[in-house]
Amino acid sequence: MSKVRVRFAPSPTGPLHLGGVRTALYDYLFAKNKGGDFVLRIEDTDTARYVEGAEEYIMEALEWCGIIPDESPKHGGPFAPYRQSERRDIYDKHLAELLKTDYAYLAFDTPEELDEVRNEFEKNGEVFAYNNMTRNRLKNSLTLSKEEVQKLTDEKVPYVVRFKMPVDRVLNLEDIIRGKSSVNTNTLDDKVLVKNDGMPTYHFANIVDDHEMEISHVIRGEEWLPSLGLHYLLYEAMGWEKPEFAHLSLILKPEGKGKLSKRDGDKFGFPVFPLNFKDPETGNISKGYREEGYLPQAFINMVALLGWSPANDREVLTLEEMITEFDLHKVHKAGARFNKEKAEWFNSEYLRSKSDEEVLELLKNVEGINLTNSSDVHLLKIISLMKERAVFAKDIYNDGKFFFEAPTQYDEKAVKKAWNETVAEVMIEFSLKLQDSIFEPEALKQDIHDFAESKGLGMGKVMMPLRLTLVGELKGPDVPDIMQILGKEETIARIKNAVNNIQ
Repeated sequence: MSKVRVRFAPSPTGPLHLGGVRTALYDYLFAKNKGGDFVLRIEDTDTARYVEGAEEYIMEALEWCGIIPDESPKHGGPFAPYRQSERRDIYDKHLAELLKTDYAYLAFDTPEELDEVRNEFEKNGEVFAYNNMTRNRLKNSLTLSKEEVQKLTDEKVPYVVRFKMPVDRVLNLEDIIRGKSSVNTNTLDDKVLVKNDGMPTYHFANIVDDHEMEISHVIRGEEWLPSLGLHYLLYEAMGWEKPEFAHLSLILKPEGKGKLSKRDGDKFGFPVFPLNFKDPETGNISKGYREEGYLPQAFINMVALLGWSPANDREVLTLEEMITEFDLHKVHKAGARFNKEKAEWFNSEYLRSKSDEEVLELLKNVEGINLTNSSDVHLLKIISLMKERAVFAKDIYNDGKFFFEAPTQYDEKAVKKAWNETVAEVMIEFSLKLQDSIFEPEALKQDIHDFAESKGLGMGKVMMPLRLTLVGELKGPDVPDIMQILGKEETIARIKNAVNNIQ
């Protein structure tokens, strides 16, 4: 078998969607599992939909994910250039060869003329398609004489090149994920291969590029399944060996019906793009997983399992483990439903697996929080205590804000539940006892227990109001752990402050 070579070929028409990241990841995992090459090719022939900055975004997103191409516009390679807009002479050369065959023809119909025919069909309750049933009554090189065609091309009358679909042929198609299927060519239309500006469409350019770049396997989204028959015939027309194909199912909305969209992300509060993306025209910013605080390893792990199951139903895998286990035959045919809670679960798992020192660096890089008044030693104690219950590094600060700022307000429900005048007196008395305490969790736990017993109170009757004085509400880690980190002076000060301020 020749070397495995796969390509991810996005169009720079906007940010990279979750589905695109998964396609790139599966390409990468498959290539690395087989000791092959992963190629990034930018399909920028659709100039009308080109978005400024989208190509750079795609490359940065893949890099953040750890999906590093072996060949790309940035990395170069033996099959450069890797932007379709720079490969025009290659397409022109192969187009000239194709036009010598009976598989392609020139079509001079104007948009207005085609609209007229389309309207005629609609009046009769039919749908117009440019195909083997209609092409012989339209304005193309099949119906015009050679002289007429020559005259039109000499006069530079715009034309497109269309594929001439064979009549009544049954094509037997194969897909690694979906198995065998067949299609009759009578159901397929004569697709445009080259537009009237001379630029190839996706269909022609990607076939030429895949052949020229020696691509062995084409892994892409299921939206391209209807084009598979045409692509088979294009390889046949050019006399080239075709690659193997694998079409990935959709990533579905959380409720399971329909393709996951940016609107779903906005509605349910999660990103659908790997990085923030600023629309160059509107200035609107779409949220990204990186900026939301996701770790790239957790993000990639989550994406990998949207449609693929490793052995033994393992869930947490490194990129290296995924490469070892990946098998296209184990990719699911059915769509994979996106689950925000599962995405967060992956991040919490990866966050917990990091050392406190690594989490400290993540915390220092969170925008909008000020840690300048806290030493690394102090922060590491907080991280050690809060890491287990955090989903993101920012949660350690947001959920543990009481470590950095004494409460100035106290949760109303908590006050009703845990506080009264008698409790205030008990807290004052307890604060005096703390003067002689050793501020270690076990010793403090014993002190609270002994004090509660001496007052004839249950532990909760001391622990609950104590938590309220330190945190401002009835949440957070174990009270003795909080007290140790705050220290004796701050703990006593907070108790006194609460006694003075809780009404």
